[in-house]
Amino acid sequence: MADYESVKLLHRSLPAFQPSIPVALLPYLAFTLLSTTFALTFWFSTMPKNVPLETLTASLASVLGGFGVVALFCTVGVYV
Repeated sequence: MADYESVKLLHRSLPAFQPSIPVALLPYLAFTLLSTTFALTFWFSTMPKNVPLETLTASLASVLGGFGVVALFCTVGVYV
């Protein structure tokens, strides 16, 4: 029981969570990241065969899309 009380006391003494990115910027961040993802996806679908460039473009679009979806979810209140 002593451990529980010390954890409870520690929890109360810690400062509130502060996000690294202001919440007001999340919609703009989501829009920018997802727009860039769609542009890279379009470019990927129209580029000539070049495997290293295709891999780089697809990987960048995937990473930006992942962060864009998380930013979009956080914008609408689904904190993941």
